[in-house]
Order: sequence, then C-alpha cells, then structure tokens
Amino acid sequence: MTRTRATAAAATIAAATMTLTACSASAPFEDLAAPTFSEVTVHDPSVVTSDDEVWVFGSHAASASTTDLMSWTQNSMSVGDADAAGLFDDIRAELAETFEWAQSDTLWAADVVELPDGRYAMYYNACEGSSARSALGLAIADEVDGPYVNQEILLKSGMWDEESENAGEIYDATIHPNTVDPDAFYDENGDLWMVYGSYSGGIFILEMDEETGLPVEGQGYGEHLVGGNHSRIEAPNIRFDEETGYYYLFLSFGGLDAGGGYELRVARSETPDGPYLDAEGNDMSTVAGAPGTVFDDVSIEPYGVKLIGGYEWADGSGVGGDQGYVSPGHNTWYDDPETGESFLIFHSRFTGTEEMHNVRVHQLYMNEDGWPVLSPARYAGESLTEVSTDEAAGTYQVVLFDKVISPLVPTSVETTFAEDGTVSGGIEGTWELGDDAAVTVTAGDATYSGVLAPVWNPTAEAWTWGLTVVSEQGVPLWGRQAVDAS
Repeated sequence: MTRTRATAAAATIAAATMTLTACSASAPFEDLAAPTFSEVTVHDPSVVTSDDEVWVFGSHAASASTTDLMSWTQNSMSVGDADAAGLFDDIRAELAETFEWAQSDTLWAADVVELPDGRYAMYYNACEGSSARSALGLAIADEVDGPYVNQEILLKSGMWDEESENAGEIYDATIHPNTVDPDAFYDENGDLWMVYGSYSGGIFILEMDEETGLPVEGQGYGEHLVGGNHSRIEAPNIRFDEETGYYYLFLSFGGLDAGGGYELRVARSETPDGPYLDAEGNDMSTVAGAPGTVFDDVSIEPYGVKLIGGYEWADGSGVGGDQGYVSPGHNTWYDDPETGESFLIFHSRFTGTEEMHNVRVHQLYMNEDGWPVLSPARYAGESLTEVSTDEAAGTYQVVLFDKVISPLVPTSVETTFAEDGTVSGGIEGTWELGDDAAVTVTAGDATYSGVLAPVWNPTAEAWTWGLTVVSEQGVPLWGRQAVDAS
C-alpha cells in the first residue's frame, strides 16, 4: 500500500496540456522515447494507489490520477465541483462543522490512505488561514474516487484561551500544532501513523488505529517532531526505506507562494516517531523560530538536508517549467512495486508564470550515505543505467543550491567535467564515477555524493545526463549535460 501528502490553499488554476514531440536519441539513450506530459493542478498533492492507478488528492478538494506518472487526468478542481466529481454526495453538508470551526469555505491539504480492509480513509482539514484556527477530520469511502462519508473531526486547534487537545493545557500556537497537513503512513511492521502540522507549534505525530483510521486514544496532539514559534515548516511526509532501514521525514520550508522561497528538506530516524536527525546530526525537534518571533527563517535555515528549491536553467526555454521552478514543495512519495523505483510528487510554480502551479514528479535516488537525492528533471520514463566516464564527461549546466530561504534563486553556470577527473568553469574541483552510476564531486570545502542518471531536456527535446548530488552539510548540486547539436 502506498499513500501520502499536501498544504495551504492557493488559487485554483485550470489544467493545461503539453505534448513533447518525438526526436531522435543517440546511444546510450536510443531505447528512451520522447515523453508526453499532461498537466494537472493539485496543490499539496498526496498519493494513494488503486490497482494500476496513482491518485493525488490535495487542497480545495482537488484530485487527479495517472497510470504512468507523466500523463495525468484531472478529476476535481475545487470544493465547488467535489460533488459533481463524486468525491462526496454533499460536501458542504457533510463537513459543515469543519467549515464552521475553521471559519473557511475551502479545504486544505487532504491525505488519503488505503486501510487494511480495502476502504479509503481521507484525512480532510480546513484552516482560517491567518491564524491556527483549524479542524482535521476523517471521511471513508469504498472506492478511491468516492463518495467519501464523513466520520468525525479528530483534532482542532486555535481554541484561544480554552483547553487544547492536550488535557489541562490552554491552547498556545507557539507550542501546540495547527491541525492541518496530515500524512498517514504505515511503518515497517504495518502499523498506521499520522504526521501533521504547519507553522505554529510545529510538526507532530500520532499512533493510529488501522482498523478504524482513528487516533489511538489518550495522545492529545501526539509527539512533537520539529518546529515551533511559528517557524515556516510544514507539509510533513514520512517514507520508510527498506534498504537503508531509515524513516525519512520530508518537510517544506519557507512560504508557498511565488515569493515565499518554498523548498523541500529531509531528515531521517530509525523509528517513525523520531528523533529525526539531519546529515550533520542535528536533532530536528530542537529546530524552531527564535522565541517571540514569527516566520523567522534565519533560525531554521541551517537545518535539514535540502532536496530542491527554486532554480533557473541558463539554457532553458525562457519561461515556465522548462526554464526552472519557483517555490516547489509540499511533496508526497510513490514507490513503484514493479520496478522498485521511487518518486517525489509535489506542486511547483514556474519562472514567469506568477502563481500558476502544476503537479511535478521527479525520480528519487539514494546516495552512498543513505541520503535521498532528487533527479534534476521531471520524470520522463527513465531508469538508472550504467554510464562510462567518457559518456559522463562533458559540458554541464550546474545549479549549486544553498540553504537560504529566499525568492532569489540560483541560475545554472556552465561547467566542464573532464575525463581526467577535473571540474572547471562555473565551479572548480574534481569528480569521480563509482559503481551503479554513483558519482562523487568535490568542490570548495565540500564533498557531494549522488548519481548520474538519464534526464529529458525539454528545451533541446533530447535525452542527456543529469547529475544530482548532495554535500555532507545537506546542500544539493545539480547538473544537466549539454546536448550535442551535431
């Protein structure tokens, strides 16, 4: 069973469709076809599978499905068309208590998980928006696309000057959670958990009853994992990796709009309820805004292993996703049961398109240190493959990220990876191929490890090599080899 993710409300945008035309591919890409993409809009996507279909559910009751992670079909766009799409019989009536408590007319980042008996549990949530006045509840359906029947509200927040879900404690938004952004997941033993939270008091985790989909009684808000003092950390999502034996906690840092500097980071733990550590050994439960602050990004910037943030390709097409991403975040994960390949699915805005956003899928790899790295291009049907030094050597556009949370994004620089193992141009250092497409890059005072993998360059309409590595400090470096025009 596979499921996961979603966060805050954004404008609902009509889906667009883009088809890339076929082109010739040279070895070692001769067996790879040009991809065809169909775009959909689901803010804060969360994955669940049904037979061969992969579904995402998100904010505003938006949903979409695919069978190949490239061509998507929009199912619903908003709360207004949720009934027509079959998600609910009467969503306004069924969730009236939630809308009233949250003082909202829309829903935030929904999460759907398949229960052991085959039913589908939707963890819906709504928030007032300018405060942590929120409600998180459960609805259940026999089929993934509904209709979902409301069960009950599970958690509330924002009960100012009143007792919180923690018995005997008056609600305090600096230490108690905003009850939104749920992610239900199974641990290695098949036990169900739910992680949730956004800004406010941080990210929390609850043990769940997989038979009913309800929290195990007596936990209150559950255990605190990260955040506090209104730091901009949200959209938690947890994935267990059988090979490494770690639980990976994916988080979105920053603000979700085009000027918010949204980005994805990760930490890991040996147990689902933590503690989660980053690559430098920092305990994420201590990461929070400075006391008395609101949205203090400086306090949280040094922590976590960064996977992706905004960026631009200098050799891109000039506008949209081909040029680069703006505020990518709020991810979910999917493991293909047949191939064993792993993917992150998230929403992103794009260069020059303001608040318009679409779903994006990138393949996820593990480096030699057991940290995930993300393909520098959207998934186009590729698989990890053998690469030789002479194939890998060449001119690349290289993006070196940092940990500053900012709308100012890095632009790629031209860099040469020579067959003699030297790196020159935009960055200076050395590089070396290992087994199974593993690669190590040394530049400045940092050593980066990851993989070289095929990627589709939409501007050149051709396959090429993509570099994705991360340093021991948790800073990623991406590269895209220039396409030979001859």
